[in-house]
Amino acid sequence: MPYEPPTHTVERSLRATTGAKIVAGIDEVGRGAWAGPVSVCAAVTGLRRPPDGLTDSKLLTPKRRTELCDVLADWVTSYGLGHSSPEEIDALGMTAALRLAAVRALEALPVRPDAVILDGKHDYLGAPWRVRTVIKGDQSCIAVAAASVIAKVRRDAMMAELGLEYADFDFATNAGYPSPTHRTALEEHGPTPYHRVSWSYMDALPRWRHLKKVRVTPEAAALEAGGQLGFDF
Repeated sequence: MPYEPPTHTVERSLRATTGAKIVAGIDEVGRGAWAGPVSVCAAVTGLRRPPDGLTDSKLLTPKRRTELCDVLADWVTSYGLGHSSPEEIDALGMTAALRLAAVRALEALPVRPDAVILDGKHDYLGAPWRVRTVIKGDQSCIAVAAASVIAKVRRDAMMAELGLEYADFDFATNAGYPSPTHRTALEEHGPTPYHRVSWSYMDALPRWRHLKKVRVTPEAAALEAGGQLGFDF
């Protein structure tokens, strides 16, 4: 299906209205997975013309994503990756874990950006970062699209390597997301140390339900439910 290529429109707007000189695009991957980290990429691209075919990673085949990621690694001005572990997701909830991963990605950049374009409608990053949220930013904004491809390819590679240790779970194919093979392996073997064991899928595993964890801090649970942040990382 044809799609409109991403542009620098939002980045130009941020530069014009805020005076920002360095703008980073941010996207995440792994939010809905049962296993593995949630991963965030922050990419700075400047205003150069992007590589042909750049768009939201979900619109690309695995082969094309990998090819494009190799190109982007040299094309972007800079990029940083940040991850929150399953243990951190279980302890803090997804909103705070996303913020933690995003801050790690931003701090991995060689220069702190003046503004951030965040994919989606919810600002899980918050102060002190200057954030512009953009729904479907991974399709419309060049820096966010670049971040989406890099984040997806890098996390998939991490999960494929993990799959060598836990072959029955087929992480190389499902990347830790729900799948029939993944569910069958869970029923037979129970969760690995890389599973998010506070999640509701554990309720459907009678043999392993006793391993389900309650989120460590009630405050984190309340903040997650309310979509608030309030954590100092």
